[in-house]
Formats: sequence, C-alpha cells, structure tokens
Amino acid sequence: MTILAPTEPVLDPKAMVAQAETALADIAAAREAVGRVIFGQESVVEQVLVAIMAGGHALLVGVPGLAKTKLVETLGVVLGLDAKRVQFTPDLMPSDIVGTEVMDQDAGGRRSFRFVRGPVFAQLLMADEINRASPRTQSALLQAMQEYHVTVAGERHDLPAPFHVLATQNPLEQEGTYPLPEAQLDRFLMQVDVHYPTLDAERKILLATTGVAEEKAAPVMSAERLREIQMLVRRMPVPETVVEAILALVRSARPGHGSKEADAHIAWGPGPRASQSLMTCVRARALYEGRLAPSIDDVRALAEPIMQHRMALNFAARAEGTGVRDVVASLTRSVG
Repeated sequence: MTILAPTEPVLDPKAMVAQAETALADIAAAREAVGRVIFGQESVVEQVLVAIMAGGHALLVGVPGLAKTKLVETLGVVLGLDAKRVQFTPDLMPSDIVGTEVMDQDAGGRRSFRFVRGPVFAQLLMADEINRASPRTQSALLQAMQEYHVTVAGERHDLPAPFHVLATQNPLEQEGTYPLPEAQLDRFLMQVDVHYPTLDAERKILLATTGVAEEKAAPVMSAERLREIQMLVRRMPVPETVVEAILALVRSARPGHGSKEADAHIAWGPGPRASQSLMTCVRARALYEGRLAPSIDDVRALAEPIMQHRMALNFAARAEGTGVRDVVASLTRSVG
C-alpha cells in the first residue's frame, strides 16, 4: 500500500517512470560533476543534494578547511543556480542580508525611495559561519527560509525560486559566536556533519589542487530542471511501512511517549517538522539512488542529519557523556 497527500497530483505510472529515468540521468551527471571537484565527501554530497532535491536548507558543520565553501560554490555552478555568499561577522546588519531602501532624486528634484536588494535574493545563498552574526542578524534569515519572501518597510519582496540556504558553522571555536536558536535550527532540513577525508581522498586533494591546473565545475542542470525534479520528488509514492517507521522514530524521540531511551536521555524532542522532513527526504534519497519508492533503510540513513538538531539532551545524558548521535542511533536501531 502506498500513501500520497490528498493535494498531490497522481501521475500515470508510465509517465512517472519516464520522468524518473530522465531525472536519474540528470542527478547522476550532477553527482559526477561535483565528484570531479570535491573528493572523499560522498555522504556529505549525498545529504546536501538530497536536501536541495527535497526543496530545503542545510547546515554544514565542520572544522575549517574541509571544503564546505568549495562544495557550496560547486553546487551552485553544477545545478545552474544564481549563487551568492555572505560572510557572517559580528557587525553584520539585517539590511546587509535582505537589502535596504535608498532615496533617489530625479532631475526635477523629486525624491523617491528605491529598494536595493541584498544577497538573500539568490537561488543558492551561502551563509558562511552563520553563528558569528548577532541574533538580530540571524533572525533576518528566518522569514526568508520559511516563507520565501522578505518584508522591508512594510513591502513584501518575493525571493527567486528555487531558494536554498546552505549555512556553515565551525563546531570548535565558540568564542565570540552566537549559538543558533532552536527556532532557526528547525528551519534547516538537515544538519550535515563534515568530517576529515580519508587517506586516499586526501592524497587526491593534494595531487589535484596544488598544481598549475585545477579542475573546475561545469553546469549540468538548470534551475528550471531542478524545480521539475523537486516536484517529481513530492509526487513519489511512499509505502505505508515507511510512513509508520517515520512516525514511530520521531515519536520515540519525545519524552513521555513510552520510549525508555527518550525518558532517560532527552529533554525535548523533535516536532512534526521532523516527520515532514523525513517524509520528503526519503523520497529524494530514493531517487538519488535510482529507486522509485523509498524504503525503511532511507529512514535509518536520514535519521541523524534530520533529527540531531531538533532535540536536546537532559542533564543525566550529558553527565554520562552520551551524545545526540548516540541517542539517535539507539532509537534508529528499533525502527522497522
């Protein structure tokens, strides 16, 4: 049995297969193009591409020098998106992100206000070291990330479509930073942890990036084509067993809902947005891997990046040295 949301148009099975096969070729080309520039981060590339295919935003967490910025720049080129970058600093103002109104005066002396758009008006916005800006500036992204428009001087300004925010954060250096509030973390579809490359991958990095010529990314897709793939993802059928696995996993992470693990270690758990995120991302991951329907394995694979930033541990867990990833892994083992 499969489940579709009532508002989603049902595709003819043959048309769905034809669209999926075309999408698979485009996705494979994008993966190959990214892989020529980014080495040894296959899981990171997969998760970020899944987040974009699902139409969401991603928070990349890793120490400096792991090619987070390079990855975002490469994705912008490969996916044919208008990409912009903002380096978040303590003195950054909200108007530096969304834009501001300036006064113009014509030859006749008449004055009028004109809105000058900020870098948020991009299809792919890189928010570099997002936790270095003040909460006031961080909040400027909240409306844009959730509602896909900004309001300046009472006027609504729609953002381009598609619109994605890929933010980076250094997990080690916390002096002079402002931790992201839970409301903003929840806007990110995934938290993608970026780890050190393997020995072989680092060898490739040395050989490929320290010579005279360096591999450059090439566009393989357009923004319009990406939008079509995103719509296809939302039309994909989801087996009832997968829906039940999503519900069971997310609800088991909430204290007071019958889960011993949650009662023992979790202060507060993920809300319905985590279930929504999993529902969309398991479809995108299935398509990324060449399948027309998601499985419970997709739920297990995406549990950590989707849930870890939507829950907090209690004092007992911290005293035991238990981490969020440990708790999510324990909950995931009981799925299915």
